[in-house]
Amino acid sequence: MPKKAKAAGSRKEEGPVPCKQMKVEAAGGPSALNFDSPSSLFESLISPIKTETFFKEFWEQKPLLIRRDDPALATYCGSLFKLTDLKSLCSQGLYYGRDVNVCRCVGGKKKVLNKDGKAHFLQLRKDFDQKRATIQFHQPQRFKVFILQLEGEKHWRLYHPTVPLAREYSVEAEERIGRPVHEFTLKPGDLLYFPRGTIHQADTPAGLAHSTHVTISTYQNNSWGDFLLDTISGLVFDTAEEDVELRAGIPRQLLLQVESTAVATRRLSGFLRMLADRLEGTKELLSSDMKKDFIMHRLPPYSAGGGAELSTPGGKLPRLDSVVRLQFKDHIVLTVLPDQDQSDEAQEKMVYIYHSLRNRRETHMMGNEEETESHGLRFPLSHLDALKQIWNSSAVSVKDLKLTADEEKENLVLSLWTECLIQVV
Repeated sequence: MPKKAKAAGSRKEEGPVPCKQMKVEAAGGPSALNFDSPSSLFESLISPIKTETFFKEFWEQKPLLIRRDDPALATYCGSLFKLTDLKSLCSQGLYYGRDVNVCRCVGGKKKVLNKDGKAHFLQLRKDFDQKRATIQFHQPQRFKVFILQLEGEKHWRLYHPTVPLAREYSVEAEERIGRPVHEFTLKPGDLLYFPRGTIHQADTPAGLAHSTHVTISTYQNNSWGDFLLDTISGLVFDTAEEDVELRAGIPRQLLLQVESTAVATRRLSGFLRMLADRLEGTKELLSSDMKKDFIMHRLPPYSAGGGAELSTPGGKLPRLDSVVRLQFKDHIVLTVLPDQDQSDEAQEKMVYIYHSLRNRRETHMMGNEEETESHGLRFPLSHLDALKQIWNSSAVSVKDLKLTADEEKENLVLSLWTECLIQVV
């Protein structure tokens, strides 16, 4: 058996990419979001823009403003989260810093007004009303299945994506990088997308007591640079097993040098060229950390119960004569890694499967790395082809799995079934 693996318009200046505005007419627009599946939810979020169009024309390219005049949708979005909801959440135990931040702009700078310990609604309401403070509620998906644009209006300004200023948030951005390239006033039901690195500032329009919005941040730590850092170590590991030059010692006292020597630089350049040549013919990359991090920090599959843990398998027990199929494929990753239970140099490769089925919603994206456990299985490398059969097929017969012994086939599917990763069809 395998082991468990541990503005009501826009303004622009010359030069910026124009922002696309799409208006949904009341007669034809959606009245609510579609929660049938992750893809259907996303489609309803960006409707009437099609998913293919969004990723081809807007994703990481230019802003997109979708205005929706459907009163039903505005009412629906306005009901998702209100200030009164914060009162009930405070009774469950919210803490300053971890769950909420209270801040306001003073002299062009952000000032944090957090108290110590647990946050009480009366104090939050006092800061909100009397000090005109902003309440930042962290990771609301821990308590609500989904939150979109909320009540009131919000005025947004977008600036050019810049580096390194894109890493900063400052109300003085206009003074440092010029006038905003876009301004919008959002109403309930509206959605605004802008690419990563876009500096943005939100203001509540004059005449409104407050405004509420949700920021959905996507695709963090998924750049080519991140991927290169993740895969290069595996590529070096594989190459070093075959190339004795990579296992040779570096020059004595090289680590004590203040600057790299010309000899060391040339040697490393040569190794990188060799790795690039090897990469051209590689079909499988040892991309482990990104995959594992993605699954460890993903919400469990959506269910009517709000994404409760899936701890008990359902349906028939898989046998040799069964036909099985993978379920929750978007919540599972398969990767090949050196055996993490071996510390010597001659580490064997193992197949690791990680999944998010038992992740806890209440700790989602809260940064408690020491409390985050990866759920999954590990198998010998000899099981890789059989696992690929299951991954790449809509359904597969257990007896047809590419393993030598029938006992191995039954043990494999039983392990996957116990983790709720497959079902008998």
